[in-house]
Amino acid sequence: MISLVVAQVAQETENSVFPLTHPMGQLAVLLMVLTAIFWFGETQIGKRIFSIIPKLVFCYFIPTTLTTFGILPDTSPLYTWIKAYMLPASLLLLILALDVPGILKLGPKAVVMLLAGTAGVVVGAPIALLATKAFLPPETIDDTWRGMTALSGSWIGGTANMVLLGDIAECPKAMFDKMIIVDVFVANIWMGVLLYAAGQQKRIDRWTGADTSAIEDLQHRISDYEAETLRIPSMTDFMIIATFGFVGAWFCYMLGSGLEESVYTVKENGEHRPILSDTTWKFILITTIGVVLSFTPARRLEGAGASKIGSVMLYILVASIGAHANFKSIGDTPILVAMGFIWMGCHILFLLIVAKIIRAPIFFVAVGSQANIGGAASAPIVASAFHPTLAPVGVLLAVAGYVLGTYAGLLILKLLQLSAGM
Repeated sequence: MISLVVAQVAQETENSVFPLTHPMGQLAVLLMVLTAIFWFGETQIGKRIFSIIPKLVFCYFIPTTLTTFGILPDTSPLYTWIKAYMLPASLLLLILALDVPGILKLGPKAVVMLLAGTAGVVVGAPIALLATKAFLPPETIDDTWRGMTALSGSWIGGTANMVLLGDIAECPKAMFDKMIIVDVFVANIWMGVLLYAAGQQKRIDRWTGADTSAIEDLQHRISDYEAETLRIPSMTDFMIIATFGFVGAWFCYMLGSGLEESVYTVKENGEHRPILSDTTWKFILITTIGVVLSFTPARRLEGAGASKIGSVMLYILVASIGAHANFKSIGDTPILVAMGFIWMGCHILFLLIVAKIIRAPIFFVAVGSQANIGGAASAPIVASAFHPTLAPVGVLLAVAGYVLGTYAGLLILKLLQLSAGM
C-alpha cells in the first residue's frame, strides 16, 4: 500500500512542469511566506510597517502576486482541502474561549450593517449595468444581466447561492466563468481593504465617533481570561487541541452533508432544493459545537494556546485564498471588472451612510460587508483580524446573509431585467 502511494506521488511529481504544481511545494511556499512575514514583523522596520498595514494584508496579497507571476497555481487540491477542513478546525479552536455574554452585549448594529450591505448590493446591480451598458456589445447584454444575477448570489450568501441564481437566470457557462473572474478579483481587492481597515480600527472609529465600548469590553474580558488560564502547554495539551479541531471539522463535514440531503423544500416540478448548502450547515454546526464547549472545562485549553493554533490555521487559509486570485485574469473582461467595481462602490456607499447614522464601529462595517460579499468562508477571517475570538460573529452573520441571498437575488434579477430592457 505504501509503495503504491509513493509511486503515485512520484508520478505526479514527474508529470509536473514546475515543482510548485505539487501540493507539498505549494504548502511549503505558503508557509515560507507566512514565516518570513512574521519574522520581519519582529524587526524594528517591520513593527513600524505592520503598525500601519496589518500582517494579514501581506499574508493575503503576497501569495496573489506569486500566482500572478506564475509561481503558484490559482487552483489546487491543497486550497480546497484547507478551506474544507482547516477552516472549520480553526474556527472551533477560536470559538473555544468565546465569551457569550460579551457577544450578546454587542447589540443589533452588526445585523443592521449586514442588511445595509445587502441593500447596497441590490441597488448597485442595476446602477452598475446602466453605467456600463453603453460599452457592452448589444448582443451580450442579455447574457450580462444573467451573469450579474449569478454574481449577486455570490455577493449575498456565497458560492452555493451563485450557482443557484445562475441556474434560475439561465446564465450561459461562458458568462458564468467570466463572472467568477469578476468575483475573485473585485471581492479579493475589497477584502484586502477590510483587512487593512482592521489594523486602523482605532483611528477610524475615533474619526467617525463610533461607540466601541461593547467591543472593547469584550476584548478586555477575553484577554483577562487568557491571562488567567495561561500555562506552559504539554504534549497532551497539543494533542487534545488538534483532536478537538479536526475531529470537530470531520464530524461537521459529515453531518452537514447529511443535513443538506435531508432538509429541503420541494419545487412545483418535484425537484428537491436544499434549504441550506452543506457548507453552510458545516459552519452552523462548528459554531454551535464551539459555543457549547465554551461553557465546559474545554474552554481552559485557551491557556494552552488553542486560539493561537487556530490562528496559525487561519493565516494558512488567508494565504491560500490569496493564492487563488490571479490579477492577469482581469485583462479578459475589463468592462465586466469595471462594472464589478461600480457595483461594489454602491455596496460600500450604503455601508458608510448607515454606519454614520447609527455610529457603527468599523468592525461592524467590515464584518457586515464580508458576510455578504465573501460568505461563511471569509467573514470569520475579517472578524478575526479585529480579534481572534470575534470570528463567530462573522460566521453567524454569513449564515444570515446566505438566507437573504436567494430572495435578494430574485429581486436583483427583476431589476436587471428592467435595466437591460428585457
